[in-house]
Amino acid sequence: MVFTEKMDHSHLTQVFESGDSDDPLDEILTLLSFVAPNYPQGELCQLHQEIADFFAGDHSEYRPSNTKYHNLGHTYSVVLAATRLFHGLFCEGRYVSGETLKKALYGAYFHDCGLLLKQSENAASGAAYTKEHEARSILFMESYLQERAFPSSFIADCSLIIQCTNLKVDPDSLVFSSEEIKLAGFVVGSADILAQMADRYYLERLPLLFQEHKEGGITVYNSAVELMQQTTFFYHDVVIDRLQRIFFNIVNAMRTHFRERWNLDRNLYMENINNNIKYIKTIAQSCEDGTTCLQKFLRRKPPY
Repeated sequence: MVFTEKMDHSHLTQVFESGDSDDPLDEILTLLSFVAPNYPQGELCQLHQEIADFFAGDHSEYRPSNTKYHNLGHTYSVVLAATRLFHGLFCEGRYVSGETLKKALYGAYFHDCGLLLKQSENAASGAAYTKEHEARSILFMESYLQERAFPSSFIADCSLIIQCTNLKVDPDSLVFSSEEIKLAGFVVGSADILAQMADRYYLERLPLLFQEHKEGGITVYNSAVELMQQTTFFYHDVVIDRLQRIFFNIVNAMRTHFRERWNLDRNLYMENINNNIKYIKTIAQSCEDGTTCLQKFLRRKPPY
C-alpha cells in the first residue's frame, strides 16, 4: 500500500497507528524484513505474545497489569516506533547489526514490565513502583533472558538500552559496549517519548498518568489539570532537549521512514506531538478552575 500527501484522515491515522493492518506486529515484521532480512521473526512473534501474556496475567507468577497509562498498548507502540526509527536510519545508510537490532527490540518490549506486580506483592497497583520501574523492568528482563540461556553480554546491553528510557538518567553516564548499542539505546529512548506524546489519545491519557503518579508517591502535581498545565513546560524544557541534543536528533529518521515506506515526506510523530501540545495549551488556559472542566475538551475514550 502506497499513499500520497493527499490521503484522507482515516488512512493517515491507519498508517500512523499500525501500518497496513490493525495489528502493529504486522508492520514491525514488514519493516524488519527490509532492515534485517535474516532476523528471526518467529522468535519475535513469540516474544510479542509472551509480553501480552504477562500483561494479561496469564502467567502464574504475575498479576494482570492494572496501570492504564503504561499498559500493553504503550509497550507495543514503543516497539513499533523504535522499528520505524531503525528503518529510517537504514534508509539513510546508518546500519546496525541484526544482533544489535534484536537487543533494542527486547529492551523496548521489556522497558515497562517493572510496573507489573508479582503475585507475592501486596501493592494495589503497579503504579506504586513508578519511581523505580526501570530498575524493576531490568530485573524482570534479566530473569526472562537467563531462563532462556541468553549470554550475559546480551542481557547487559539490553539493560543499558532500557536505562535510556529513564528521563532521570544521563546517557553520558552509561558505559555502552559499542557505538551501535549506544545508538540502539538512543533509538529506544526516543521511541518511548515519541510513542507517548504522539498518541492521538495522549491528552485523554494524561489524567491516567496523574493517577499513576499519585499512586506511585510522585507529588509534583496536585491535580490532572496542573499536570497538563506543566506538560508544555516539560516538553520545551526536557523533551526537546532530550530528543535533539542528548539523543542526537535520531527523531529526524522518522521523516525518512514515512517518506520511504509510505511516500509521505512528513514526520507524523512530531506533527502529532505539536498538535497535542498546542491543544494542551488551550485546555490549560481554559481549565484553571478544576478537573471537571477537562470533560469539555477530552471526550474521546482511548481504545486501550
